[in-house]
Amino acid sequence: MHQTNRSFDHLQEIVPPSAVSVRNVSKRYNDVEALRDLSLEFPRGQLTSLLGPSGCGKTTLLKIIAGLIKANSGDVEVNGVKVEGPGPDRAFVFQDFALLPWANVLRNVAFGLELRGVAKSEREAIAEKYIRNVGLTGFERSYPHELSGGMRQRVGLARALAVDAQVLLLDEPFSAVDEQNRRKFQEDMLALVQNEKKTFIFVTHSIEEAVYVSDQIAVLLPRPSRVSEVIRPTSFRNKDAVNIRRDPEYLDIIDRIWASLRNYVE
Repeated sequence: MHQTNRSFDHLQEIVPPSAVSVRNVSKRYNDVEALRDLSLEFPRGQLTSLLGPSGCGKTTLLKIIAGLIKANSGDVEVNGVKVEGPGPDRAFVFQDFALLPWANVLRNVAFGLELRGVAKSEREAIAEKYIRNVGLTGFERSYPHELSGGMRQRVGLARALAVDAQVLLLDEPFSAVDEQNRRKFQEDMLALVQNEKKTFIFVTHSIEEAVYVSDQIAVLLPRPSRVSEVIRPTSFRNKDAVNIRRDPEYLDIIDRIWASLRNYVE
């Protein structure tokens, strides 16, 4: 199937230039072909969700963009520079938090800055700002084992924001939290995209979540993964968080994506 851009209310939309370009990327693990000739553009300052069946290569693509693994063919560019490995222009938020168990929240959030040699007073001031932005004020001296799963995920997000990377890569960041916290995180994510002006690439299994938080949704086919279609919601992007879920386009897109994926669900 060919990649298409859909605008369900037929408005002409100006899409920002790409911060990340993935061109003809293929990846094979021994006899398993994970990605085949996959191409996708990620607009600067927006959130793009990667959505598709389990095992379709979403996390593999995210790690290739991060420079954590290499593609067998094709290339990835971030702001016009070819990705050859990890770099300060990208930050990864892992599904399992990847926090330092021996460090408190403040040091965990400041750790990337510490590795860069930023002075202690400066890095702690930056860390405190992002701790506040993710709603963890008062927990600066707490340790990961003292926090709930949702709070640990907020620490991971604050750490990624603190290093001021232009591209944030999030691998199912809300999968370990309950439904109430997940909804709150989704609302917070909308605010972060609006306020931080960074490019977010977001892996999720949830159709509703993808449609709710995304400026762009890339629907991936089962492996070997290719892009089935690219959907850009339009009518509800500027609505408040509560009313998005009631918007007819929001509901229509959910139905369309489910119709395209239901045959791949085991």
